Amino acid sequence: MNKENKSSLNERINLISSHMFKQYKEHTEATENTKRIFEKLLQDMEEITGKLKQCFEKRKLNPSSALCQVDADRSVGIINILWNSLSFTTRGNTRPQALHRTEGSPLFTGRILALNGNFYDASLDIQDQEYPDILECEIASLYIPADRTVPAIMKIRHRGDEEFYLNQTDAPKEFLMRSIETLCGGGIYHEEIDSEISDFE
Repeated sequence: MNKENKSSLNERINLISSHMFKQYKEHTEATENTKRIFEKLLQDMEEITGKLKQCFEKRKLNPSSALCQVDADRSVGIINILWNSLSFTTRGNTRPQALHRTEGSPLFTGRILALNGNFYDASLDIQDQEYPDILECEIASLYIPADRTVPAIMKIRHRGDEEFYLNQTDAPKEFLMRSIETLCGGGIYHEEIDSEISDFE
């Protein structure tokens, strides 16, 4: 290999290593920031569950109608409100992942998922507790950038591509409350057999 080719190869390798290091650094910082915000969300979840218990007691409901639990490694939090279960998790933040931006570079972020159902229960109805199967149960996601001064981005599944920007101090509680409101504000419809199938000939 001549000197010119060797120099060109080294330059290309340096570009790749610089690019990968930048992704690694942003991913590491975003992951740490996501863990910090998720820990606050778990604390807020316990506080909100306590307030729900008090409200239920005033309405003569069993206070155990509102419960929360956190797994041993603090990567999953579950809140049960009467017949509703809502799970929050940071699992899946194992590699650099970015949000597409219409203007500017993609934004590398961590992600907190709000899921309809109990993460450890078959009722969550997922084959694999990793992406992409887990996204079938998504209610909302909170994307957390590496930079603590940049707003977190909340997306609610039924609102399409709409984004809500939250300062990172308020983001855990706001994301938690919006997810609870989304789940509890809806209803469960009776299952019915298709009339064409149920008609006897």
